[in-house]
Amino acid sequence: MPTPSFKSVTPVFTVDDLPATLDYFQHVLGFSVAWTWGTPPDRASVCRDNVEITLSKRGLVDRHGPSRVFIQVSDIDDYYATIEKAGATIDVPLGDREYAMRDFHLVDPSGNYISFGQPLMFHA
Repeated sequence: MPTPSFKSVTPVFTVDDLPATLDYFQHVLGFSVAWTWGTPPDRASVCRDNVEITLSKRGLVDRHGPSRVFIQVSDIDDYYATIEKAGATIDVPLGDREYAMRDFHLVDPSGNYISFGQPLMFHA
């Protein structure tokens, strides 16, 4: 059985003005918009090379604690089963999401919000 391996980490920044922040990341820092979510958008992702940063309108995700992070892993089902058995406090159970990720979210003992996910593979 393969051991889950961590693939990348994506910080989540809370922002006051998402359109202005997207403009800044694109035109000042040279990032590209990877995706937006919501109507009107309240979350988005910007990328440059191998770096991704998720931007979220302040107040949406900062309810849990001082920090939030997204960690991409392989074999997410095995990892989820392992940490659930070990007593992790799961906030959002493992599931396939409309934003093309299979993920789950937990809260650590200090109130930090940690998301783990694996990209869904779509076949035409």
